[in-house]
Amino acid sequence: MSFTLSQSALPAFETGLNALTNILDKAAAYAAAKKIDEAVLLQTRMVPDMFPFARQIQIVTDTAKTGSARMAGVEAPKHEDNETSIAELKTRIAETLAFLKTIDAKAFDASASKQVTFPLGKANKGEMTGDAYITSFVLPNFYFHLTTAYAILRNCGVEVGKMDFLGKIAMTRTPV
Repeated sequence: MSFTLSQSALPAFETGLNALTNILDKAAAYAAAKKIDEAVLLQTRMVPDMFPFARQIQIVTDTAKTGSARMAGVEAPKHEDNETSIAELKTRIAETLAFLKTIDAKAFDASASKQVTFPLGKANKGEMTGDAYITSFVLPNFYFHLTTAYAILRNCGVEVGKMDFLGKIAMTRTPV
């Protein structure tokens, strides 16, 4: 049996999103202990021209759900992108994780050689095979924004380390 795209991507999304939930718990505890308004953390960015922390979380969840949905040939749930608290961001992550559990791994894998069209910004479109889409676009974007969210909190003083980022490493995924 060969290793499939769904076996590569879906556990990575689950592990990363669960780790992000735990990191958000640490951020909430940090804000409470330091008497910092959560909104400050949510709007923090490392440099002026980057997205703030909350937007990083929104992009992480969007990347996982829309990438998986495109591969499985289903519609991804929509979010308003209006979260203003850590609790709301955790709800968004939980909803994304629940959606990912509904993805049919066989349908996902069947798209490996099919052409996938996706937005690149507001005006452009990208097109590549499903395997290239997941390995060269979706997973790198997922990890970029996950890492950036982690780095923003670390930069704010939240005590997170490598094991927080790695989370509980998923060894297998039960097929849907």
